[in-house]
Amino acid sequence: MRLALVHDWLNQVGGAEDVLTELVGMFPQAPIYTSLYWREKMPAAWQTWDIRTLWTDRLPRIHEQHQRYLPLYPLAFGGLDLSDYDVVLSNKSGFCHGVQTRRGARRALHICYCLAPTRYVWQYEAYVARENLGGALKNALRPLIAALRRWDYAAAQRVDHFIAISTEIQARIKTFYRRDSTLIFPPVQTERFAPVPADQLGEYYLVLSRLVPYKRVDLAVRACTRLGLPLLVGGSGRDRERLERMAGESVKFLGYVPDSDVPSLMARCKALIFPGWEDFGITPVQAQAAGRPVIAFRGGGTLDTVREGETGIFFDAPTVEALMAALKQFEESGMARKADSAAIRQHALRFDRTVFQRALRAFIESAYAQRR
Repeated sequence: MRLALVHDWLNQVGGAEDVLTELVGMFPQAPIYTSLYWREKMPAAWQTWDIRTLWTDRLPRIHEQHQRYLPLYPLAFGGLDLSDYDVVLSNKSGFCHGVQTRRGARRALHICYCLAPTRYVWQYEAYVARENLGGALKNALRPLIAALRRWDYAAAQRVDHFIAISTEIQARIKTFYRRDSTLIFPPVQTERFAPVPADQLGEYYLVLSRLVPYKRVDLAVRACTRLGLPLLVGGSGRDRERLERMAGESVKFLGYVPDSDVPSLMARCKALIFPGWEDFGITPVQAQAAGRPVIAFRGGGTLDTVREGETGIFFDAPTVEALMAALKQFEESGMARKADSAAIRQHALRFDRTVFQRALRAFIESAYAQRR
């Protein structure tokens, strides 16, 4: 089958790009259609990919400030005709699912791997609160958001099959798009991680995250400060200065942590603290692949990836007091030492990249066979 990949934009590296990298590995001959590609700033390995940009890639400073061109992405993707392909696989969190796959007698099978229904369209209030937009700008954008919501819904109806990355996203697809979806978890490179012997465990809790407000790292910093528990905070971002001001002596900031150091850091922690709400959240799976339990906020993707009482525990409210109670429970239970690292790792293998590859390939082949 002739297959094309579609991705929203290539000017940053995150979870969406990790999924795209896996898709390129599965379908190395497939071209990648995207709204923009910042070649100089992206990984060198990407330069071997067949990346085909839309006209938006030539707009002034779009690589550095792609958000300012928000109204143009539906126009750009909506004008892209991919009906000559057999299968179009869109890796979507924005507008790339809006490509045209039907023209006359030609019709491509469109499968959307949905990372999230477009957040700033369907969860506008939460998004503007997170980005701290002023009231005047917030209200001025409402008519635009309403128009984008209508376009986004119509584009979703043209997709043949949706695949969701978590039960949280599955529910949003149903709520916002009125569409059913199949659940296939994102790929995690669990082979990078392994447990260490009990005598090599450290006495620290760990947070690995971009330091931006919505990640709620402040909850971990304040809770461990008040309890006097050792906490290592790995990552960088605009929130670091604020977090450092609220931190006590038991909290240490590591800054950017190279990928090569992450497995050892995770394998030796008492537990990973995951205080934010994520659509899936790869970090908790990585920690479990290293045999370590997770203390997570009860919501989003962790409901799929953490088994309460077996591979971790939850706290129910996004407050310092709720996280402190969970930490006290964890300390008193002795879970750090009692945890079965082999069983925790075995659970994490459910999310391994090979599982993703088999499930996605089987889904595409089945859907294509039915279409033929």
